[in-house]
Amino acid sequence: MNKFLSDAPRALELGREVLSIEAAAVQALSLRLDDHFLQALDVILRCEGRVIVSGMGKSGHIARKIAATMSSTGTPAYFVHPGEASHGDLGMVASQDVFIALSYSGESQELMTIVPILKRQGAKLISMTGNPASSLAKVADVHLNASVDKEACPMGLAPTASTTASLALGDALAVALLDAKGFNAENFARSHPGGSLGRRLLTLVSDVMRIDTRMPMVLDDVMLSDALMEMSRKGVGMTAIVDAQEIVLGIFTDGDLRRTLQKKLDFSSTPVKEVMSVNPRCISPGSLAAEAVQLMEQYNINQMLVVDENHKLVGALNMHDLLHAKVI
Repeated sequence: MNKFLSDAPRALELGREVLSIEAAAVQALSLRLDDHFLQALDVILRCEGRVIVSGMGKSGHIARKIAATMSSTGTPAYFVHPGEASHGDLGMVASQDVFIALSYSGESQELMTIVPILKRQGAKLISMTGNPASSLAKVADVHLNASVDKEACPMGLAPTASTTASLALGDALAVALLDAKGFNAENFARSHPGGSLGRRLLTLVSDVMRIDTRMPMVLDDVMLSDALMEMSRKGVGMTAIVDAQEIVLGIFTDGDLRRTLQKKLDFSSTPVKEVMSVNPRCISPGSLAAEAVQLMEQYNINQMLVVDENHKLVGALNMHDLLHAKVI
């Protein structure tokens, strides 16, 4: 227990009350969603420019997050500070853009200062306020009502439930836009190339496979001892068995070696083709690396051969390569 916390039960009770008030605010917002939400979606979907989101104070922080969420889900958007907008940044807004203004009171002086310029330029204005009768709500092309019954702050002063409601409403817009545009996981990965999803969805087998001198391969007429030497040199735990045209005929793995040892064969006089595994699992170089992971897990194997459309060997892959590429 923190020695500076004199009333732990009260702190827990207050924390739960805050969460309950904010959850209720979002629930009430969902029940209140109406045609205005659809109109806002229509305005944004018809937008030939970009979406600009703006707000002062806490609303500004929410506006930044809404812009970031839209940008990462297929709706190009950015944040403009309303104070800076009236000192030159408004030049970033063009007639084909949509401007989303957040102000719980709907009377933000900084926003109301730039609204006439926005209207004159021809940009569409969507307002998100807690007061449908406010100045900002009245001049907007579309108004979204984000009002809450009460703030979670015991004094009713700090924006709490109201900012949560605005954030949730912004997320609702972004997700509805995402769905309307057919934005999928691959699109999301392209805007998040540094994240784990980006690596899983954008990395191809050809990006991580072993090629040329790092690719284990022996002809089908060599002895088992030669195949073992190739496995040792390449350190992949297997070798491909190919014909003179490098068409894959089979594979010899560490597992095959263990089974061969039980037979007590002479490695120097036993052709590798007699003990290789035929019809090995293969994958194309253009497949996603994530697909290789799925196949390895499905068939409980640690290596795969990479072949072209003619079943010619072009690369080799093992689980360590995928781990190193952070696909797993």
